[in-house]
Amino acid sequence: MVAAREAPHPRPTAPEETAAERWERATRRFEDRDYTGAARLLAPLVEEAPQQTAARLLLARAYYHSAQLRRAEEQLREVIARDPVEDYAHLLLGRTLQRQGRDEEAKPYLRTAAAFSRAARAEDETAR
Repeated sequence: MVAAREAPHPRPTAPEETAAERWERATRRFEDRDYTGAARLLAPLVEEAPQQTAARLLLARAYYHSAQLRRAEEQLREVIARDPVEDYAHLLLGRTLQRQGRDEEAKPYLRTAAAFSRAARAEDETAR
């Protein structure tokens, strides 16, 4: 007679990571220049909290640095739609379009980024 096998003990599951922990892991990957890995971690964060500009902007940067230029463009256009004065988004969108050979489309974004930059410098000088 064959003894019945006992069911294996369930493996303990790791507690689910918080959004803050996933953000930390994504930023570390980005800092380590693992842009594709950072993007894989950031995409779900952006999906969960689409209003978070910082996460979306870092995702766009990760896409840009990993040559996923269409995805970078999509995220940057969304950042600008949500926050039209986000100067870095204008600059990076301009550069993203340039890398795709779309120089004419890039010009207004690069001009806007330059204008924001000049305005910020002027504001800094008057604050002194």
